Amino acid sequence: MALAAKGDGLNFSIADAEVVMAGIDKRIAVLLSWSRTGDRKRRTRPARDAFLARFEREVDPEGVLPAEERRERAELAKRAYMLRLAKRSAQARKKG
Repeated sequence: MALAAKGDGLNFSIADAEVVMAGIDKRIAVLLSWSRTGDRKRRTRPARDAFLARFEREVDPEGVLPAEERRERAELAKRAYMLRLAKRSAQARKKG
């Protein structure tokens, strides 16, 4: 969305306003959907399982480890990934 400063305010085109409104409509729908969700853990379970599966494949690409060992190693790999993200975020904030 292109915003151009002009005078005391900002000028928005009709297309920009439509994009903003569409974004707001989507946020409203998401919030309503979550407000009607009784079991949030159950709803997000497939995504969490898929995310962890990524790390399981990373730590055991041939699938030879016992399931419990693979899961433990995947959890550690996920923690390392999250820590790397946090470090990069802190570095970016320090620059900016």
